Amino acid sequence: MKPEKKQTENSRERKIYRVTLVGSAVNLLLVIFKFAAGILGHSAAMIADAVHSLSDFATDIIVLLSVNTTPPATKEEKPRYEYGKHETVVTVLIGLALLGVAIVIFVDSAHRISSILSGTAFQRPGLIAVVAAAVSIAAKEWLYRYTLRTGRRVKSRAVIANAWHHRSDAFSSIATLLGIGAARAFGGKWVIMDPVAAIVVGALIVKISIELVIPNLGDLLEKRLPASEEHRILEMISSISGIQDPHRLRARNL
Repeated sequence: MKPEKKQTENSRERKIYRVTLVGSAVNLLLVIFKFAAGILGHSAAMIADAVHSLSDFATDIIVLLSVNTTPPATKEEKPRYEYGKHETVVTVLIGLALLGVAIVIFVDSAHRISSILSGTAFQRPGLIAVVAAAVSIAAKEWLYRYTLRTGRRVKSRAVIANAWHHRSDAFSSIATLLGIGAARAFGGKWVIMDPVAAIVVGALIVKISIELVIPNLGDLLEKRLPASEEHRILEMISSISGIQDPHRLRARNL
């Protein structure tokens, strides 16, 4: 490998490590803060939000491992796309993690709604839970923008997917803030706003999960390009002098 290319690859890995380490540190702090706020503030919604942040921390570790397991370049260097499969696998795993979080949100919210409608009383959450939700929204939105910008700059689908996981946690915290705010302000049946908002957020998380999993799963299975794209490639090949009647084209995303 040429020194310039090797330096570029090393710089790319350093940027991925840096943005992911920053994210994991923030997520770890949020997990501790949210769990404490949920327990001290008597808020089940905040404890659930802390679990969501814990899933973010787990995906940060997956991204770090994906960078670490990318094979180093050798004298007989293989095409870069062979190594890109590692990031594709990680992206699918993050998408599936998002789907798992959404399912947990749906089940927990349905249980809470059923309990509230049946007359079960819930204690009003403390102010610390409201503060934790607000801090989480600000921190996760900043992480989303920072991570997405870096992911696009280094062209890493795994980092971009992780950015969307940060955004999903910000959405979750918004629902938590609305629910906790309503519960503190009005009490009684108004606590039902928390699980209802969580279900809406869960639907958004499912949408993001599908957008991450389906196209990358197609890449892993080496799904062929769309017919229109293959037709365009055949036209380009036919325009080359000396080539006649090209056929049986096999193409896939790199």
